[in-house]
Amino acid sequence: MSGPSQTAAPAEDQVSGPTAWRVLRVPVPDSLDAPEAWGVHGTVRVGEAVDREIHGHTDLALDAATTLVSMTAQQEYKKTVRLVAVALGARGGEPDRTPAASDVVGRGMVGLPQKGNTHVAIVYAGVDPDHRGQGVGTALWEEGLRIAREAGRTVILSDSSHSPEPPAGPGALESPTGSGRVPLDDPGTRFALSRGFSLEQVMRHSAISLPPRQDVVARLREAARAAAADRYRVHLWQDTVPEDWIDEFAVLETRMSTDAPSGGLDLEEDPWDADRVRAASRSFADRGQGYLIAVAEHVATGRLAGFSMVSYPHDRPEVVVQEDTLVLREHRGHQLGMLVKIAVLDELARVRPSSRRIHTWNAQENRHMLAINEALGFEVASVDAEWQLRLA
Repeated sequence: MSGPSQTAAPAEDQVSGPTAWRVLRVPVPDSLDAPEAWGVHGTVRVGEAVDREIHGHTDLALDAATTLVSMTAQQEYKKTVRLVAVALGARGGEPDRTPAASDVVGRGMVGLPQKGNTHVAIVYAGVDPDHRGQGVGTALWEEGLRIAREAGRTVILSDSSHSPEPPAGPGALESPTGSGRVPLDDPGTRFALSRGFSLEQVMRHSAISLPPRQDVVARLREAARAAAADRYRVHLWQDTVPEDWIDEFAVLETRMSTDAPSGGLDLEEDPWDADRVRAASRSFADRGQGYLIAVAEHVATGRLAGFSMVSYPHDRPEVVVQEDTLVLREHRGHQLGMLVKIAVLDELARVRPSSRRIHTWNAQENRHMLAINEALGFEVASVDAEWQLRLA
């Protein structure tokens, strides 16, 4: 689940070439209507251009509210610095002029976990497709790397999205997990490999059109309920985690960081407590999103055994994003994953009938969860490469 950041002073970086670029930290505006919000809106503009090229739509692109909240909320858990690149010599690149959103040609992000994985930095650079090959990505990457080093991080994580997944062969880079591949000739792949990253895992991005086939869901629902029998009870929550369950839910979120497959990524436990769950819940509201959670209670112990969660932007009524789904290892084998996912589907149809598609991500080697999604009707949409760089 995710929350106020510190306002950072502008950072600059220039590269030589056909054009030189000025890299700035995105200022944190008082509101999205303020003149200082140019960096937020420029970040959104570039993100939408990148997503249209890869996916053909902007369902997954960060909107302005989400971008702002990422810099101002939950910074005690993950500090987030956002960067933009503007051209020197253009209006936006002059040091004494305030840039406009239209001046932004690239965006970057540095995420610095503050509780668990404090050796890690997540660094991302994305460039407007019309400005590739001009040093924009390099300028953003070098500033992101500088921030990560300054924070004492020794492992850099990043990702890149690719559609479609390439067939096996000389044009593909295979995941070391043995499942999934990405195209070798893609700009994102070439950028990562040229900077010393290694591919550690491939994630499958799948989507389902809503409503799902009711005959299929009915059969799967009946089988899941029979497998769970009277040993497990499902609870549904909308836009809140009840205080009676908040500590239990924090345990599930913590276990999500250790129980889900992570390939060769150098990741440790990411601890959650009740305060972090509350902060994450508030951040959804702050960025104009709602969420649904289905949990499975183990009746004999009164403990939570698993959950599935989706979120949805209120200003994009057709779009739903699958957040985490997890069944604790000690409770697997009772179809609880299917049980809670169908419970979310059923409740989503009731409380948000405008929903038309759900996007979800799973490790390509996570055959159990992929089998659940495939049975429900999810289809492959793209793949994400998970990259890792160890700093000397």
